[in-house]
Amino acid sequence: MTAATADTTVSFAFAGGRAGDAPLTWGQRAIWHAIGRTRPNDHYFNIGRVLPLADRGAPVDLSRLTDALAALVLRHEALRTVVAEEGGEARQRLSGQGSAEVRVQDVADPGEAAAAADELLSSLTARRFDYADEWPVRFGAVRHAGRITHAVLGLCHLAADGHAAEVLVRDLRLLVRRGSAGPVCADTPLDLGLRQASPAGRRSGRAALDHWERGLRAAPPTMFPEPVAPPRTPRFWTGRLRSAALPRAVDAVAAAHRVSGSTVLLAASAALVAAGQGHSVAAVMPIAGNRAAGGHRTLVSTLSQDALFVLRLDEVAGPDADFTDLLADAWPAALAGYRAAAYDPADWDALLERAAAERGTEVHPYCCFNDMRLVERVGPPRPAPRPDELDLLRRRSVLDFPATQDRVACRYCLHVSGDDDELTVTLTADTAYLPPDTIHAHLRAIEEVVVNASAGHPHRLTELPALLTAARAGR
Repeated sequence: MTAATADTTVSFAFAGGRAGDAPLTWGQRAIWHAIGRTRPNDHYFNIGRVLPLADRGAPVDLSRLTDALAALVLRHEALRTVVAEEGGEARQRLSGQGSAEVRVQDVADPGEAAAAADELLSSLTARRFDYADEWPVRFGAVRHAGRITHAVLGLCHLAADGHAAEVLVRDLRLLVRRGSAGPVCADTPLDLGLRQASPAGRRSGRAALDHWERGLRAAPPTMFPEPVAPPRTPRFWTGRLRSAALPRAVDAVAAAHRVSGSTVLLAASAALVAAGQGHSVAAVMPIAGNRAAGGHRTLVSTLSQDALFVLRLDEVAGPDADFTDLLADAWPAALAGYRAAAYDPADWDALLERAAAERGTEVHPYCCFNDMRLVERVGPPRPAPRPDELDLLRRRSVLDFPATQDRVACRYCLHVSGDDDELTVTLTADTAYLPPDTIHAHLRAIEEVVVNASAGHPHRLTELPALLTAARAGR
């Protein structure tokens, strides 16, 4: 292999895998439909990861890295699968051999390596993929004095979801360090696509959509029925809250009410959306990983699909009912939604069309929730935070608008990421339905609702509209 110089591209070959052709999996089809609704801004769905390699172990040179990348591509069929359309139908095509490229960024100062990796990640994920003629992964590397300091992966969402991206990072680390990553998942996207297209697979998908049909009938046609302001340009704004208070508060509420922390945040966001729009029932579409069954824990593919979570505020009795009174019902409602989150998106589209015909208006929640945290808590829970601790932590909270988009196929998309020290909650919204001050108001209100509940002073449900109004004013 030719030695790389500064800012070069190096190729490597792979061979020995199987080839094949199959229908898209349901997860792939869901992303394919979202891509179609978002073009030409579908780079929005790209996923990126950075793997530091200079922190431990023997030095890694470019040859060792490309050997590991070739093994990674052969190990996971999703990385050598493209999506092509024939006669209006998209199908997945798996290749057994080929070549790929690595963009190598050389840095003179090792202290600049991490920043260079972040910049390279942004570059690899900023462009939409050519889905039929480009591998669904872009590789990059940062090098200092001949040693690879960081490997960078830019992933097409058709090949991987957030969980799969973490599997790839783990496997690449093992392949670089040990030359082996252990047993690979027995299932593959190709086999899964064939199985889901079978009669048994279609029966399973239709059974999941029975849950959707019942839930949609109980909910408003949409959570955001009317525009409230002229749309901004770009139309979709992303608000971001970085909160050191939320991790402690979420854990405390979850422990006190024996639910998951994700359910606490899902219920808080759903209750505030309902309150802000004057609904007594909230319908939210949380992203389900679909990895609990079928041995898919280590499958590299996009398995995530929308679930349906229906929260009935009208079933909590009394004018003094508070936010924590919702949690007993929120937990089983969330579980029911996640269990019914694997289905054919074409059948889902048909269900929404039938529902719209029955109700005489479009039926779609246009309200999404995605908890992207993948680390499961180990060890004993932390003690509940004191109110004065939470007050100090809340003073460190930061609100901003880090991004805008011209087109996103939703009106309210909440994402949660972070760790025990800080949670980052982002809300990407259609400014015709949620102007920028309302976007920040929802983020402020989520923090306040959860923090107050953890301190033993939960907001009454009747107080939530006023809380949003005050948050819009920055109070």
